[in-house]
Amino acid sequence: MQYQIQNSQASDINTIFQFYDMAIEHQKKVFNKHWQGFNLDLVETEIAENRQYKILVNDEVACVFAVTFNDKLIWGDKDRDSIYIHRIVTHPDFRGYAFVKEIVKWARQYSKENNLKYIRMDTWADNEKLLVYYTDCGFNHVGKVTMVQTAGLPKHYEGISLNLFEIEV
Repeated sequence: MQYQIQNSQASDINTIFQFYDMAIEHQKKVFNKHWQGFNLDLVETEIAENRQYKILVNDEVACVFAVTFNDKLIWGDKDRDSIYIHRIVTHPDFRGYAFVKEIVKWARQYSKENNLKYIRMDTWADNEKLLVYYTDCGFNHVGKVTMVQTAGLPKHYEGISLNLFEIEV
């Protein structure tokens, strides 16, 4: 399979939001929680700061994801020297392509080039399927956190507990 990971562009915004809508529909079918939608300003900022990415397969967007370099509300005192991966969405036509493993490879390289020590993610604490999947992708489950302060985070973070995952680079 030939694929490329590239920065998303402003022209990708509609595609990104279509992917988020597809993800929400899927989440509603397979789990008791789902994303609550995302702010356009957030995605525009991520694109402007080169933190929103797409995976292309034969020039078709197959997956999108975003990164940040601080996540204090979720990681607290451990928030340092990390790339945090958020909102991975694979188009249904490309499920099974193991894009999370490809994102991990990309993040390892990015971390080495930018002197970062950790690749981190979070997901709902009661989603056992994702816990198993992310550990199969090389992440270590390093704990749980119950969200108290969520100002500035997407709405679905309100009042939830999260599993925390990391890879030491």
